[in-house]
Order: sequence, then structure tokens, then C-alpha cells
Amino acid sequence: MEARPSEATPVSFSHREILVILSGIMLGMLLAGLDQTIVATALPTIARELNGIEHMSWVVSAYLLASTAATPIYGKLSDLYGRKVMLQAALAFFLAASVLCALAATMTQLIVFRALQGLGGGGLIAMAHATIADVIAPRDRGRYQGYFSAVFAATSVGGPVLGGFFAQHLTWRWVFWINLPIGLAAILISNKALGKLATRRTQREIDYGGAALLVAAVTALLLVTTWGGVEFPWLSAPIIGMSLAGLVLLVVFGFRERLAREPILPLRLFRNAIFASSSLFSFLTSMAMFGAIVYLPLFMQLVGGDSASQSGLLLIPLTGAIVVGAYASGRIVSLTGRYKIFPCLGLVMASVALALLSLMTAQTPRLELCAYMALFGIGIGLVMPVAILSVQNAIELRDLGTGTAAVNFFRSMGGAFGVSLLGSVLLSELAVRIAAVPGHEALGPHPALDLLHGETGAIGTLSAATRALLVAGLERSFAVMFLAACALSVLAFLAALFLKELPLRTTSALVAASRKAE
Repeated sequence: MEARPSEATPVSFSHREILVILSGIMLGMLLAGLDQTIVATALPTIARELNGIEHMSWVVSAYLLASTAATPIYGKLSDLYGRKVMLQAALAFFLAASVLCALAATMTQLIVFRALQGLGGGGLIAMAHATIADVIAPRDRGRYQGYFSAVFAATSVGGPVLGGFFAQHLTWRWVFWINLPIGLAAILISNKALGKLATRRTQREIDYGGAALLVAAVTALLLVTTWGGVEFPWLSAPIIGMSLAGLVLLVVFGFRERLAREPILPLRLFRNAIFASSSLFSFLTSMAMFGAIVYLPLFMQLVGGDSASQSGLLLIPLTGAIVVGAYASGRIVSLTGRYKIFPCLGLVMASVALALLSLMTAQTPRLELCAYMALFGIGIGLVMPVAILSVQNAIELRDLGTGTAAVNFFRSMGGAFGVSLLGSVLLSELAVRIAAVPGHEALGPHPALDLLHGETGAIGTLSAATRALLVAGLERSFAVMFLAACALSVLAFLAALFLKELPLRTTSALVAASRKAE
């Protein structure tokens, strides 16, 4: 039997009450978003101090693996036990792991602790989106899009700046210590703010076996894209073996979910055409978006000759444009009730922008580069709010947390796969191009991998002629990578064409549940 809201639950929320609730969940969103951006700029410093340059990418991959696998589990548990308890559990887990990360003495310890941190981080964004659906009607969501966009802008711009400042002027460990005051504030504020929401008192069987199978399957498949072409050749036994293991585990997971009384990821969701379409174009969009965002600063540094701080500042047009696109689409959706046009239009813009980015060279004016990035950002911004909004509007109320977390799960998986896949494309192209450059031996035994990890110091030792040939090879390698991202964006556009448009509900999930229970 579906849990009913408690008697204390209001049948509706005023604007002021919604802002109080948002204050609690937005700090969690800020914490999760900041952690993903602040670590990136400090990563080379961390790797050098802990003597683990060769394992640097695992500091990011371990977090992504754990957070991606944990996301649907949080969604299901929140449907059973309530958003507040799961959000606070995620915050507590995240903060405890942050302390361990700050105290890490070796690269291995840091990687393990980052995985633990990801287990907490996977719940922060998922719980935020599910709670928003509880209290804000889909038709009214655009009124509050500016607040979410502000959080995204703050983490996108402030994260890299803070990470660089801590690494250069204090210690990289502050990248993790900074989570404590923000996280403690989030726990205190959310405890009061989310007290307005109902607390479920249902006791149901939890599909721990399905959760374990899902975690194992996702881990195996993400390891394929992380290790493929980097640690092992694509056709090597370890990569083929993990690919087969991941696929077999997914099949077993599917059978398990058909039999489970309380499945972690109910298969009935995939029979909903809107859920299937939104999940697919969200997955593909994230592959293109995160791949491009991660490797754009590297292009500016290796090809354009910009410093790390300069390349971070040059990303402001991109992140600012994402905020503008997300805010604009949210407001127009609230006014018109129409939403399908935005992912279609946004993905066309993103595809064109990625094609233009593939034409960039060392001589491309910075103003022109910023224009391309702004076009890409607006396109992505138009897409971002619609995937979750359309799903929350279409699925049954009992599956609200699970469905919301599932879309976040596919989005997170897309980002992880995109970074790994496009990184492999770039790495393989770089290896071929660099090998053809006379004198490339001065760059070390693994020049392509070193360049991707930000080890660019050896470039200064090359002659002007050799450096010019290297830059030309870098330009062509990045062009292939951006074209690959463009292809992913086009596939996402084709998936968005199948999105069905339903009238947006004018009541929040909790109000609808209250009326249903009467």
C-alpha cells in the first residue's frame, strides 16, 4: 500500500514556504556541484604531492563510479522512507568521506575515499530534484529556475577558481575541508526546512540483490570506458572480459527486477515512452556536454597557450550561457506549458557549436572561441531542465523519487562515459599525431597521456619548428574529438524527436497525493 502523507503535511505550499524548502536542498546541490569542479583544478598538484600522476584520473573516476551507481538506490529508498532522511544521510556520508579525503596520505587512500564520497554525492542531486517535484508543480517550475541556475553558475565559475587558489596558496586539502562548513549548514537548514514535508512510515522489502547487481554492472561498464585505450588496448582480454561481464550483469539485473517485490529500478518505467526518450537523450547529451567541457580547457592550454587560470576564466561564457538557456527555457515552459521544442532546438544549437569548435586552431580569436562556447552553452541550457521535468510530469506518483533518480543516473552515466570515450578518442589521435613529430622523444615515454593529465612542461624544451608541428597535430586531434562529440549531440537530437508532450500538471506531487488519499 502506498504511504500517505502525515496529517501535518500542508495541502499546498506558499511561495515563502517553497523558498524555505529550497534553501535546504540548494545547499546540497551546491555541495555536490562544487565538489565536481573544485577538485579538477587542484588535481595535478594533488597527484604530484602524493606521487601518483599515473593514477590521477582515478580520483575523478572513482567518484563518478560510486555516485552513478548509488543514484537510483537513493531514489528508491526516498520513495519508501522520505526525501528528508535520505538527503541528510547522503550529506552525512559525504562529509565523513570528505574528512577522510582531506587526511589521505597516499594516492590509493584518496581514490578509495573519493569512492566513498561518491556514495554520498549520488544522493544529493537526486534528492534535490525529487524534493522539488514534491513541492512545485511542473507548470510552475520555471518560476524557480533562476535559483537552480544560480547554484550551477556559482559552482561552475567558483569551483575552478577556489581549487586553483587552495592548491597554489594554501594546500589542496582545503578542497575537501571546505565541504565541512557548507555541509553542516546544509544539514541544519534542511532539518528545519524539510520538516514541512511528510515523513513516510512504510516498512517494505528492499531489493539489496538488485542494488548489488546494478552497482557491479555499472562499475564494469564504466571501467571499460575508463581503461579502454589507456590502461589496456580496446581489444585486449581485460576490456573484452569486463564488457561481457557488464552486459551479463545487466541481463541478470533485468531478470532480478522483474521478480523483485520492490525493485530498485522498476522495469515498468521503461514502458513509459516519455521516460525512455528523456533518459536516452539525457544520456547522450551528457556524453557530449561533459566531454566537451572537460577537454575545452585542455585545448586552450595545449593549443592556445593559455594558463590554467586563463582557460578557467574563458569557460565563463559557456557556463554563463548554460544558465541563461536553462532560465529562459524554464520561464517559457511555465508560461506556455510546451516543452518538447527546447531539447530539439537546444541540441541543434549544440551540434552546430561542436562542429564549429572542431574548426578551431591556435590562431582562432578568443572572441570567436567564446561565441562558439556561448552557442554550445545556450543549447545545453535549453535541454537540461526538460528531461527531468517531462519525466516527473509523466510517471506515477509512487515512482517519483525512483524515476527522478533514474534520469539523474542516466545523465551521470552519460557524463562518465562521455569523458572516458572522448578522452580515448583524443588519446588515440594524439598518440598517432605525436609519434609523427620529429623530436617528440623529448616529451617522455608516454607523451599523449602526460599531455592529457596536464603535464605540459616538456613542451617548452622543444624547438620552435617541432613545437609548431606538435601544435598542428594537437589541433587535428582535438578536431576529431569535437566531431565525435558532435555526432553524440546529433544522436541526442534524434532521440529528443521521439519525446511525447503531455499537458503539464498544475499541482505538486504532494498535493496530488493528498487529493488521491482523500
